[in-house]
Amino acid sequence: MLVRSIDEINDTDADIKTPNWRSKRIILAKEGAGFSVHETTLYAGTENEFWYANHIEAVFIVEGEGQIVDLATDEVHELKPGSIYLLNNHDKHRVLPRTDMRTVCVFNPPVTGREVHDENGVYPLVTEEA
Repeated sequence: MLVRSIDEINDTDADIKTPNWRSKRIILAKEGAGFSVHETTLYAGTENEFWYANHIEAVFIVEGEGQIVDLATDEVHELKPGSIYLLNNHDKHRVLPRTDMRTVCVFNPPVTGREVHDENGVYPLVTEEA
């Protein structure tokens, strides 16, 4: 059994900070669960373009409001607390938070924590044994 609090992640190498967002990687590939879990805060007024070509991601909105744009169709969806979106087709998308948006994200396959978004917003597929 693993029990961990967000406070244990704060300001460690699992706490990734960028100008647009902050991601606290709570469960990673090394735990051997088959998925990873992150608490990510996207900052108000930013534009965040992502494409998880190698991962499936589910995102649950805990706090804040904004929009997600499907870049293949230009379809816009409103996001608010209680909303969830699933990028089950490796969807290219843009997230536009109107307020700071705190989310819980689940990735499959799990990330290791070493991934960095490339110029297309893609995480490379990095594997790690538990």
